Order: sequence, then C-alpha cells, then structure tokens
Amino acid sequence: MIKEQRIKKIEEYILEKESASLDELVTVFQVSKNTIRRDVQELVENGLFKKVYGGVAVKPKNLESFQERKVRNQIEKTLIGKKAAQYVEDGDVIFIDSGTTTIEMFEHLYEKNLTIITNNIEFIVRSLPYKNLNIISIGGVLERKTNSLGSPQNIDMLRTYNINKAFMASTGISLTSGVTNASPLETDVKQMVVQKCHDVFLLIDHDKFGKYGLMTYCGLDEIDHLITNQEPSEEYVNYAKENNLEIVIAN
Repeated sequence: MIKEQRIKKIEEYILEKESASLDELVTVFQVSKNTIRRDVQELVENGLFKKVYGGVAVKPKNLESFQERKVRNQIEKTLIGKKAAQYVEDGDVIFIDSGTTTIEMFEHLYEKNLTIITNNIEFIVRSLPYKNLNIISIGGVLERKTNSLGSPQNIDMLRTYNINKAFMASTGISLTSGVTNASPLETDVKQMVVQKCHDVFLLIDHDKFGKYGLMTYCGLDEIDHLITNQEPSEEYVNYAKENNLEIVIAN
C-alpha cells in the first residue's frame, strides 16, 4: 500500500474509533512503529487529530464566534443560501437553523409568505419589517458565539409543529460521525427538528467535509438533500447514491 493510501486508511480508522494507540495502528496496518509515528505526525499537522499518551485521537472542532465564521468562504455560502431558498414555496412552514450559511437564505425569502420557526437571532431581527414572514422563536438560552438560542425549556413545543422543510447547518460532517455541531446548547433543538421534519436540507461548504465537531446531532442517512458548493469526494458521492441522499451543487 502506497503512503497516501495508507495515511487515508489510518485517518478513516481513527475517525471511526475516535482514538487509537500507536501499537494498535502498527498491528492493523502491518508497518513499523517509526512509519506509524511519521504518518500520525502528518495527520496531526493537518489539524484534525491530536497526540495523546501512547497514541492519537480525534480533536473536537472548537466553536468559533459568529463573525469569525461569517467571513470565511463568504461567496460559497451566498451561493448555497440562494440555492437552498429555491426549494422554499409560498405557504411553507420551515425551520431555519442557526449558522452563517443558513442566514444567506434570507435575501431570497423575505418576499414570500412563510411561517418560519427558528433559533437564528440574526434571521429574527432581519425579519422584523416583513409582515408576510410569520416568525416563531423557540426561545431558550443565548449562545453568543452562534447568535442563536439553544436549550429551550419548551422544546416539546417543537413536537406540535408540522414542519415542511428544515434547513440545517453543521460544524462538520463525516461518514463515521455523521452531522456534527460544536454547541451543546443547540444539539437538542437540531435533533428534534430532524426527527420532526418531512424534508431535511443540510447546507455546508466544501471545507466541512471530513471534519469532526463536538457532538453528533443526526446521521447522514437522516438528511434528504445536501447543498454544497462543489462535488465532494467519491466516498461521499457513493454514500449518497446508496442512501437516497440528493447532493445539490450551488454554483
């Protein structure tokens, strides 16, 4: 097995196990300990993993501020938001998740007649002048780093709504860890919405593939449409075909 293939397999193995010892990797991949050390060092330098005593582990992605995330890949996020908005029709009852990509939908929605359930504070504020937008806030604890509301005391309220379409955000996705996020305050809300909604859209730019957040809120197989800015790797394309997941490219 050539080096690039081996490192890719080691990466997939650690992501699946979440951690692995050097001795374990030596046994599984049948190479010397020095080789494993060099491979692990390369993976650590790429930023997804961290060294731990005797081995390596997945490094949870830190929660950055809303403004820090908002300026990254702005053009791509704008395209994704515009594409996602094309799936929204007058009269829909939709959920808009917190996130710097989902907020990009607003400019293409404000003229429609919609009921919007959201924890996205910026979306709520932008909606104030538009009487045609019936906004339902789920309330809860202020999460300043995501400009959102999380851990609502009345989360059971979500069970009573028939949501046509949900537009979700994510810190990162992977085939082993599913759809993840970095804010524990938001996890219950995201899980509930995915369970309740008839049609779930995930909005992520190309940088989110293969990344690992602190908490998993649903499996990739629970997503109906994945909207991104460029075609992902072959493994994601194959997974989508096998699991009836539509990949939509916004360009």
